[in-house]
Amino acid sequence: MALENQRLPKNELLDRLPDEWPLDLRPAIQKQVDADRRKIVVLDDDPTGTQTIHGLPVLTEWSVQALKAEFKNDLPAFYVLTNSRSFTLPIARKINAQIGRNLSEAAQQAGCEFEVISRSDSTLRGHFPGEVEALENALAQRNDGWIINPFFLEGGRYTINNVHYVDEGGVLVPAGLTEFARDGAFGYSASNMCRWVEEKTDGRIAAQDVATVSIKDLRRGGPESVTSFLMRLESGRICIINSAAYRDLEVFVLGLLAAEARGKKFIFRTAASFVPVRAGLTPRPLLTPTDLKLKHSAGGLIVAGSYVPRTTEQVNCLLAKSDIMHTEIRVKSLLDNRIRADEIERIADKADRALKKGKDFLTFTSRQPLPGKDAGKSLEIGQKVSEGLIEIVKRISTTPRYILAKGGITSSDIATRALNVKKAFVSGQILPGIPVWQLGAESRFPGLTYVVFPGNVGDKNALVDVVNQLKSDTRK
Repeated sequence: MALENQRLPKNELLDRLPDEWPLDLRPAIQKQVDADRRKIVVLDDDPTGTQTIHGLPVLTEWSVQALKAEFKNDLPAFYVLTNSRSFTLPIARKINAQIGRNLSEAAQQAGCEFEVISRSDSTLRGHFPGEVEALENALAQRNDGWIINPFFLEGGRYTINNVHYVDEGGVLVPAGLTEFARDGAFGYSASNMCRWVEEKTDGRIAAQDVATVSIKDLRRGGPESVTSFLMRLESGRICIINSAAYRDLEVFVLGLLAAEARGKKFIFRTAASFVPVRAGLTPRPLLTPTDLKLKHSAGGLIVAGSYVPRTTEQVNCLLAKSDIMHTEIRVKSLLDNRIRADEIERIADKADRALKKGKDFLTFTSRQPLPGKDAGKSLEIGQKVSEGLIEIVKRISTTPRYILAKGGITSSDIATRALNVKKAFVSGQILPGIPVWQLGAESRFPGLTYVVFPGNVGDKNALVDVVNQLKSDTRK
């Protein structure tokens, strides 16, 4: 049986790999990033991409003026939330093209150089290669290579021997065998990343034409071998970077910076773990309730729109292990224009009454997804459901102690369209892979703690753990 079709014990596979590069390379990377002074711009196709960083801003708009302001500050990077995964490919391409043009104009006005990372899903769902092509064309930059790195340690995503794996309870499952590969809008079959590229490009790029950097290259050759390899890339060749630890990313990034210093240019399609290494960020501890300085008067609002099995399991655990007030949102009612408004009013009224009493309130979409006949129809259904969630949150008049949004598209739409967020600040993570934002002054609830909880991150008790943490400081 081919490796890409085998489920393997995680520890057994990781133990067979060469030893990690022995040196801590973060200080060297930080020194190089400081000297280089190029701004890292992360285009995030949903807000969960902030799940590995801290101390950086997230923009939900991309006017030249807003981008120029970020180019002029001293921070090493900033995020632009595109939410493109919730749209069809033509709209996603249009968004990326507009941002690319605006970035070029803003950087020119600010006198700043920059590098772009297209951050997407660690389980390979998203508009690839379409939105990266649109971005590259708009930037008018001739890249020597497209760097693809879906490694995401915090979520248990590893790329080994060119096969991308998802950790499921200590077993590494090839991504093409998981529920993520059966996504109605972004499904795929290949777990081998070279064949995945061939599949996603409809055969335009053959698997054998995809370049790869192996874990052996990283762990035995070190940064110098990476630099040598990247110097040979040209004509926008796609290159897969295998990774099984943060040290692998450190080796790659230090080698990358040396190649770029010698004139090579790249564009990146990565998961979240790549960004803090490339930006030279220093890791920080997980956030505590004391760090968040939560208000004590009202209850917290939890909105679960994600329907992936991991979210369903976490919602069920929260219901079983707490007395939280809750109401299910009937998705079929949101899709029926005759009763849609009544369903929205029903949920919003229950939430308002609970929050005013100081009670945390959970509302969640009915757990059975309703796929469309094709990818476009699936996205349309998802958009209509998300619009219902937006209307529910808009109708809630009480300022919550915090808001937790479960799912990438859900958290993006609530932030931008229900809370009117234009800019937020990423405080850090409350659990690995679960970022916390502080909302900007222009938002509906200035300074509110906003937890962006990805649909496919954390064990079954993760939602319980986060809600308990957010509750723990409320009676002091």
